[in-house]
Amino acid sequence: MKCFPSVIVILTLFLCLSGQAVAQDKQPDATLELGVDVGLSWSGPLTYRGNDCTVLVVEGLSVSDAGITKAAAFGKVYGLKKLVYFNGTYTATTAEGTPGGGAGATTLKNQNGVVIELYPTTPGVNLKFAPGGVIFLIMD
Repeated sequence: MKCFPSVIVILTLFLCLSGQAVAQDKQPDATLELGVDVGLSWSGPLTYRGNDCTVLVVEGLSVSDAGITKAAAFGKVYGLKKLVYFNGTYTATTAEGTPGGGAGATTLKNQNGVVIELYPTTPGVNLKFAPGGVIFLIMD
């Protein structure tokens, strides 16, 4: 009987940790590829259910590094039940790596519950997010 509490603790830990692994392996509802030439707006394709549409970042996303003339980022989109829910203002909820992006992902969430994990793909680039959020808009 002395082993019984230990077995319960071990089983509980196992179940909790295996649940986290499943959540991390969840497939995104859509993917996003963004690019920018400095001085222009970020834009790129959003792939949702096998179809591409163009997304424009209206405001709130920039590159904080001087001397960068082009930059790119890749995003995994979760919680996108309908395409119209993508539009909106996204605020940063978590960040890995350096503040404002860096080598890790930044998680952004909008008013419709859509979540984007955004990864800079240009080496040495740090993404900078406006305090008021990043506005994404589907163009077509």
